[in-house]
Amino acid sequence: MLKYTYPIMETFYSIQGEGYYQGHAAFFIRLAGCDVGCVWCDVKESWDANKHSSKTVSELVHEVKLSGAKMVIITGGEPLMYDCTPLTTALKAANLQVNIETSGSYPITGLWDWVCISPKKFKTPLPEVLAMANELKVVVFNKSDFEWAEQNARQVSKTCKLFLQPEWSKENKIFPLINEYILTHSQWILSLQIHKYIGVR
Repeated sequence: MLKYTYPIMETFYSIQGEGYYQGHAAFFIRLAGCDVGCVWCDVKESWDANKHSSKTVSELVHEVKLSGAKMVIITGGEPLMYDCTPLTTALKAANLQVNIETSGSYPITGLWDWVCISPKKFKTPLPEVLAMANELKVVVFNKSDFEWAEQNARQVSKTCKLFLQPEWSKENKIFPLINEYILTHSQWILSLQIHKYIGVR
């Protein structure tokens, strides 16, 4: 299992800039490969897995241990295109908190402490995955995304944390709309990409 490989775009130790764990130190493992195709994606270079080299589970766990991180975030790309069980089993065995950020468009595999689903209209999330979400983080690109957010919010548990996040390139135009929406829909929380403000990955 430790020799199981994954296509990796990048790994790095940084500050989580978004959502519930915003501001926390975390080791990021960004798996390469995605078929969701968001037009505003800020990591389009992750889409083609063939352009990136692979690493074994053993190599990835070693990198995390060297960093001193206590929390690992598996992201992409779309990480659930792969069986995450070998990787998460090894990370959990190393006493690490293991979180995932996914569109929810593939079935859940792996052992997770926290499931963040960022649903995309381009490939909608599976209802059974939405039901497992600890966090729902909806990127707002235009006004219609508020109804999209509510459609998904109706499918998550009552304990799921709800976040609205302005799409980065339109943040100045979108933020006032989100601000107004949250003031009248207080179950939602604002998420900003603070890592881009402070200049970290």
